[in-house]
Amino acid sequence: MSRRSIMNEPDVATEINLSPMIDCIFILLIFFIVTTVFVEEPGIDVFKPDATVDAKLEKNSIIIAISADNKIVYGGKELGIGGLGARVRQLLYKDQLPVIIQADSRADHGVFSDVWSEVKNSGAKKISVSTRND
Repeated sequence: MSRRSIMNEPDVATEINLSPMIDCIFILLIFFIVTTVFVEEPGIDVFKPDATVDAKLEKNSIIIAISADNKIVYGGKELGIGGLGARVRQLLYKDQLPVIIQADSRADHGVFSDVWSEVKNSGAKKISVSTRND
């Protein structure tokens, strides 16, 4: 009777199947992408006026900022009052999103009024003003 030795057996290449692990990684990636809420910032810092009313703002919305030197900003880019109307109409074409206006407390009321009117004339149904509540 001959003894079998481990040294005499041919080497068998072993492979680890990575397909299930890659599938799990892709499923997790898709889950995190789908559940992430993307909040769009206006692109400038705005010193908001005080308010006593506390209202919840919606997460998916169009945020327009008015700086202290009366510049109108959306998505980090400065817009004119006419360009604002076209941009809001374009954003509202797909879905009726609420519009939030963040006006600096040092901005002129006339500019705020012009922005409000332009947004309203562009077809926005829900317009809010962002303030700070200390």
